[in-house]
Amino acid sequence: MSVVRIGRWKVWAAAAAATLVGVTLPTVAATPAGATTTAYDSTYYKNAIGKTGTSLKSSLHTIISSQSKISYDAVWNALKVTDQDPANTNNVILLYSGTSRSKSLNGGDVGDWNREHTWAQSHGNFGTSAGPGTDLHHLRAADVQVNGIRGNKDFDNGGSAVSGAPGSYTDSNSFEPRDADKGDVARMILYMAVRYEGDDAWADLEPNESTTNGSVRFHGRLSVLKQWNEQDPPSAFEERRNDVIHTTYQGNRNPFIDHPEWVEAIW
Repeated sequence: MSVVRIGRWKVWAAAAAATLVGVTLPTVAATPAGATTTAYDSTYYKNAIGKTGTSLKSSLHTIISSQSKISYDAVWNALKVTDQDPANTNNVILLYSGTSRSKSLNGGDVGDWNREHTWAQSHGNFGTSAGPGTDLHHLRAADVQVNGIRGNKDFDNGGSAVSGAPGSYTDSNSFEPRDADKGDVARMILYMAVRYEGDDAWADLEPNESTTNGSVRFHGRLSVLKQWNEQDPPSAFEERRNDVIHTTYQGNRNPFIDHPEWVEAIW
Protein backbone atom coordinates (compact mmCIF):
# COMPACT_ATOMS: atom_id res chain seq x y z
CA MET A 1 0.00 0.00 0.00
CA SER A 2 1.42 3.41 -0.95
CA VAL A 3 2.12 5.84 1.85
CA VAL A 4 -0.47 8.61 2.23
CA ARG A 5 1.25 11.99 2.36
CA ILE A 6 -0.37 15.07 3.93
CA GLY A 7 1.29 18.49 3.36
CA ARG A 8 1.30 20.90 6.29
CA TRP A 9 3.47 23.84 5.38
CA LYS A 10 1.59 26.84 4.00
CA VAL A 11 4.29 28.98 2.42
CA TRP A 12 1.73 31.11 0.62
CA ALA A 13 0.14 31.96 3.97
CA ALA A 14 3.46 33.18 5.32
CA ALA A 15 3.95 35.34 2.25
CA ALA A 16 0.47 36.81 2.59
CA ALA A 17 0.99 37.58 6.26
CA ALA A 18 4.28 39.28 5.49
CA THR A 19 2.61 41.43 2.86
CA LEU A 20 -0.01 42.58 5.38
CA VAL A 21 2.64 43.93 7.72
CA GLY A 22 4.69 45.46 4.93
CA VAL A 23 7.54 43.00 5.12
CA THR A 24 9.34 41.96 1.94
CA LEU A 25 10.26 38.31 1.95
CA PRO A 26 13.69 37.31 0.54
CA THR A 27 13.78 35.33 -2.68
CA VAL A 28 14.48 31.63 -2.10
CA ALA A 29 15.83 29.08 -4.54
CA ALA A 30 13.40 26.33 -3.59
CA THR A 31 10.46 25.90 -1.28
CA PRO A 32 11.23 23.34 1.46
CA ALA A 33 9.32 20.10 1.10
CA GLY A 34 6.19 20.14 3.20
CA ALA A 35 6.13 18.14 6.42
CA THR A 36 4.36 14.83 5.96
CA THR A 37 2.72 12.08 7.92
CA THR A 38 2.83 8.43 6.92
CA ALA A 39 1.37 5.16 8.06
CA TYR A 40 4.84 4.21 9.35
CA ASP A 41 5.36 7.14 11.72
CA SER A 42 3.96 5.39 14.80
CA THR A 43 5.77 2.11 14.05
CA TYR A 44 8.75 1.97 11.70
CA TYR A 45 9.85 5.60 12.20
CA LYS A 46 8.66 6.09 15.78
CA ASN A 47 12.19 6.63 17.15
CA ALA A 48 12.96 9.28 14.54
CA ILE A 49 9.83 11.43 14.69
CA GLY A 50 10.48 14.91 16.07
CA LYS A 51 14.27 14.80 15.63
CA THR A 52 16.49 16.90 13.35
CA GLY A 53 20.13 17.13 12.30
CA THR A 54 22.63 14.51 13.40
CA SER A 55 20.13 13.05 15.87
CA LEU A 56 17.63 12.37 13.07
CA LYS A 57 20.34 10.95 10.80
CA SER A 58 21.57 8.64 13.56
CA SER A 59 18.07 7.41 14.38
CA LEU A 60 17.28 6.74 10.72
CA HIS A 61 20.56 4.91 10.27
CA THR A 62 19.66 2.56 13.13
CA ILE A 63 16.18 2.00 11.69
CA ILE A 64 17.11 1.31 8.07
CA SER A 65 20.25 -0.73 8.82
CA SER A 66 18.04 -3.66 9.72
CA GLN A 67 17.75 -5.20 6.27
CA SER A 68 18.05 -8.43 4.32
CA LYS A 69 20.78 -8.55 1.69
CA ILE A 70 20.55 -10.18 -1.73
CA SER A 71 23.18 -11.31 -4.21
CA TYR A 72 24.15 -9.29 -7.26
CA ASP A 73 22.72 -12.00 -9.52
CA ALA A 74 19.40 -11.76 -7.65
CA VAL A 75 19.27 -8.04 -8.43
CA TRP A 76 18.32 -8.83 -12.06
CA ASN A 77 15.00 -10.42 -11.11
CA ALA A 78 14.38 -7.95 -8.29
CA LEU A 79 14.62 -5.00 -10.67
CA LYS A 80 12.08 -6.65 -12.95
CA VAL A 81 9.64 -6.30 -10.06
CA THR A 82 10.72 -3.01 -8.44
CA ASP A 83 11.07 -1.12 -11.73
CA GLN A 84 8.07 -2.64 -13.50
CA ASP A 85 6.21 -0.38 -15.91
CA PRO A 86 2.76 0.19 -14.37
CA ALA A 87 1.29 0.43 -17.88
CA ASN A 88 2.96 -2.75 -19.18
CA THR A 89 3.89 -5.48 -16.72
CA ASN A 90 6.19 -7.08 -19.30
CA ASN A 91 8.49 -4.05 -19.20
CA VAL A 92 10.63 -2.01 -16.83
CA ILE A 93 11.00 1.78 -16.76
CA LEU A 94 14.61 2.87 -17.27
CA LEU A 95 16.29 5.49 -15.12
CA TYR A 96 17.59 8.64 -16.89
CA SER A 97 15.59 8.00 -20.09
CA GLY A 98 12.12 7.01 -18.87
CA THR A 99 12.00 4.40 -21.63
CA SER A 100 9.78 1.34 -21.17
CA ARG A 101 11.77 -1.75 -22.21
CA SER A 102 11.12 -5.48 -22.14
CA LYS A 103 12.16 -7.21 -18.93
CA SER A 104 13.82 -9.91 -21.05
CA LEU A 105 16.31 -7.41 -22.53
CA ASN A 106 18.59 -7.40 -19.50
CA GLY A 107 22.29 -7.81 -20.22
CA GLY A 108 25.27 -5.94 -21.56
CA ASP A 109 24.58 -5.44 -25.26
CA VAL A 110 23.39 -2.32 -27.08
CA GLY A 111 19.63 -2.15 -26.65
CA ASP A 112 19.74 -3.98 -23.31
CA TRP A 113 19.22 -2.59 -19.84
CA ASN A 114 21.56 -3.27 -16.94
CA ARG A 115 22.01 -2.56 -13.24
CA GLU A 116 22.86 1.06 -12.56
CA HIS A 117 24.46 1.91 -9.22
CA THR A 118 23.15 5.43 -8.60
CA TRP A 119 25.79 5.81 -5.89
CA ALA A 120 28.71 4.82 -8.12
CA GLN A 121 30.56 1.69 -6.96
CA SER A 122 33.93 3.44 -7.09
CA HIS A 123 32.78 6.10 -4.63
CA GLY A 124 33.61 3.96 -1.63
CA ASN A 125 35.00 0.94 -3.50
CA PHE A 126 32.18 -1.42 -2.51
CA GLY A 127 31.84 -3.18 -5.86
CA THR A 128 28.97 -5.63 -6.25
CA SER A 129 29.25 -7.53 -2.98
CA ALA A 130 26.10 -8.01 -0.88
CA GLY A 131 25.59 -4.75 0.97
CA PRO A 132 25.90 -1.34 -0.73
CA GLY A 133 26.73 -3.10 -4.00
CA THR A 134 23.36 -4.85 -4.06
CA ASP A 135 21.16 -2.40 -2.14
CA LEU A 136 18.01 -2.06 -4.22
CA HIS A 137 17.27 1.37 -2.83
CA HIS A 138 19.93 2.81 -5.16
CA LEU A 139 20.02 0.19 -7.93
CA ARG A 140 17.90 0.93 -10.97
CA ALA A 141 17.33 -0.48 -14.45
CA ALA A 142 19.09 1.74 -17.02
CA ASP A 143 19.98 1.60 -20.70
CA VAL A 144 23.42 0.06 -21.18
CA GLN A 145 24.79 2.94 -23.24
CA VAL A 146 23.29 5.66 -21.05
CA ASN A 147 24.66 3.89 -17.99
CA GLY A 148 28.07 3.90 -19.62
CA ILE A 149 27.86 7.62 -20.31
CA ARG A 150 26.98 8.32 -16.69
CA GLY A 151 29.82 6.06 -15.51
CA ASN A 152 30.91 7.07 -12.02
CA LYS A 153 30.29 10.80 -12.42
CA ASP A 154 28.92 12.94 -9.64
CA PHE A 155 25.57 14.67 -10.08
CA ASP A 156 25.24 18.33 -11.04
CA ASN A 157 23.45 20.60 -13.50
CA GLY A 158 24.66 21.27 -17.01
CA GLY A 159 26.58 19.81 -19.89
CA SER A 160 25.71 18.42 -23.30
CA ALA A 161 22.60 16.42 -24.16
CA VAL A 162 22.88 12.68 -23.52
CA SER A 163 22.07 10.50 -26.51
CA GLY A 164 19.31 8.04 -25.64
CA ALA A 165 18.17 9.98 -22.57
CA PRO A 166 16.23 13.10 -23.61
CA GLY A 167 16.44 15.81 -20.95
CA SER A 168 19.63 14.42 -19.41
CA TYR A 169 22.98 16.23 -19.70
CA THR A 170 26.61 15.45 -18.97
CA ASP A 171 30.08 16.97 -18.99
CA SER A 172 33.53 15.68 -18.09
CA ASN A 173 32.79 15.08 -14.42
CA SER A 174 29.05 15.33 -13.79
CA PHE A 175 25.68 14.02 -14.91
CA GLU A 176 22.28 15.69 -14.82
CA PRO A 177 19.27 13.34 -15.09
CA ARG A 178 16.04 14.40 -16.76
CA ASP A 179 13.66 16.42 -14.57
CA ALA A 180 11.39 13.44 -13.84
CA ASP A 181 14.32 11.54 -12.27
CA LYS A 182 16.06 14.33 -10.40
CA GLY A 183 14.28 13.78 -7.08
CA ASP A 184 14.61 9.99 -7.40
CA VAL A 185 18.38 10.33 -7.78
CA ALA A 186 18.67 12.75 -4.87
CA ARG A 187 16.71 10.53 -2.51
CA MET A 188 18.67 7.42 -3.53
CA ILE A 189 22.01 9.13 -2.96
CA LEU A 190 20.98 10.51 0.42
CA TYR A 191 19.51 7.15 1.48
CA MET A 192 22.98 5.65 0.92
CA ALA A 193 24.58 8.41 3.00
CA VAL A 194 22.35 7.51 5.96
CA ARG A 195 22.39 3.73 5.55
CA TYR A 196 26.17 3.33 5.27
CA GLU A 197 27.97 5.07 8.11
CA GLY A 198 31.15 2.98 8.29
CA ASP A 199 30.00 0.74 11.14
CA ASP A 200 29.38 -2.48 9.19
CA ALA A 201 32.63 -3.10 7.24
CA TRP A 202 31.63 -0.70 4.45
CA ALA A 203 32.86 2.84 3.89
CA ASP A 204 31.15 5.80 5.55
CA LEU A 205 29.34 7.23 2.52
CA GLU A 206 28.67 10.98 2.62
CA PRO A 207 27.47 13.68 0.21
CA ASN A 208 29.66 16.71 -0.48
CA GLU A 209 29.97 19.66 -2.85
CA SER A 210 32.57 18.15 -5.18
CA THR A 211 32.07 16.83 -8.71
CA THR A 212 35.52 15.22 -8.84
CA ASN A 213 35.12 12.56 -6.17
CA GLY A 214 36.36 9.73 -8.39
CA SER A 215 37.18 6.78 -6.14
CA VAL A 216 36.68 8.36 -2.72
CA ARG A 217 33.67 7.66 -0.49
CA PHE A 218 31.84 10.89 -1.26
CA HIS A 219 29.17 11.85 -3.80
CA GLY A 220 28.21 15.29 -4.98
CA ARG A 221 26.85 17.80 -5.41
CA LEU A 222 24.84 18.04 -2.17
CA SER A 223 23.38 21.51 -2.74
CA VAL A 224 22.09 20.42 -6.16
CA LEU A 225 20.69 17.15 -4.81
CA LYS A 226 18.77 19.13 -2.20
CA GLN A 227 17.30 21.32 -4.93
CA TRP A 228 16.33 18.25 -6.96
CA ASN A 229 14.58 16.74 -3.95
CA GLU A 230 12.43 19.88 -3.74
CA GLN A 231 11.91 20.19 -7.48
CA ASP A 232 10.79 16.60 -8.10
CA PRO A 233 8.66 15.18 -5.22
CA PRO A 234 8.21 11.40 -4.81
CA SER A 235 6.06 9.90 -7.56
CA ALA A 236 3.66 6.96 -7.36
CA PHE A 237 6.31 4.88 -9.15
CA GLU A 238 8.90 5.77 -6.52
CA GLU A 239 6.50 5.12 -3.63
CA ARG A 240 5.50 1.72 -5.01
CA ARG A 241 9.16 0.84 -5.45
CA ASN A 242 9.88 1.73 -1.84
CA ASP A 243 6.99 -0.45 -0.68
CA VAL A 244 8.09 -3.45 -2.79
CA ILE A 245 11.69 -3.29 -1.56
CA HIS A 246 10.44 -3.06 2.01
CA THR A 247 7.87 -5.84 1.90
CA THR A 248 9.42 -8.27 -0.59
CA TYR A 249 13.19 -7.93 -0.59
CA GLN A 250 15.10 -5.98 2.04
CA GLY A 251 12.70 -5.18 4.85
CA ASN A 252 13.85 -1.56 5.04
CA ARG A 253 12.63 1.71 3.54
CA ASN A 254 14.09 4.84 1.98
CA PRO A 255 13.01 7.45 4.55
CA PHE A 256 13.38 10.33 2.09
CA ILE A 257 10.63 8.92 -0.11
CA ASP A 258 8.31 8.76 2.90
CA HIS A 259 9.55 12.07 4.34
CA PRO A 260 11.27 14.23 1.69
CA GLU A 261 11.40 17.10 4.19
CA TRP A 262 13.94 15.12 6.22
CA VAL A 263 16.58 15.99 3.61
CA GLU A 264 16.48 19.61 4.72
CA ALA A 265 16.15 18.57 8.37
CA ILE A 266 19.48 16.69 8.17
CA TRP A 267 21.47 18.71 5.63
